[in-house]
Amino acid sequence: MQPVMTAQEIAGFLDREFPQIHAGGRAYSIDSVSSGEAVMRLAATDLHLRPGGTISGPSMMALADLAAYVVILAHIGPVALAVTTNFSINFLRKPEAGDLLGTCRLLKLGKRLAVVECGIAGAGEEELVAHATATYSVPPR
Repeated sequence: MQPVMTAQEIAGFLDREFPQIHAGGRAYSIDSVSSGEAVMRLAATDLHLRPGGTISGPSMMALADLAAYVVILAHIGPVALAVTTNFSINFLRKPEAGDLLGTCRLLKLGKRLAVVECGIAGAGEEELVAHATATYSVPPR
């Protein structure tokens, strides 16, 4: 399944329709969009750290949920009302401070539901720090 939107088109859509993701600065960005996949980056700052210098769980959850939204938008087009209906995350190990990449893959893209899995790892690392799954409701066209 080929994307119908580019990373740049999705970024523009998010800037217009979901500007609150940039509260506190532009920490989240789209690295790439390809067939059935999107990669999002969290350029973690002090705002994303918890005591002990590790990236917080809520920051990783936001990365995974946003990356899921991006991969779905990439394949259905600019549908603002696609919403999360289920989200589950497993934290696997402590992420070090620095950039995280969320790589999300479409598992199913139906008429009404989309199911996505997302692996989160440090930039340049292969070992996952978290793994999430999400289901989105896609509004009727």
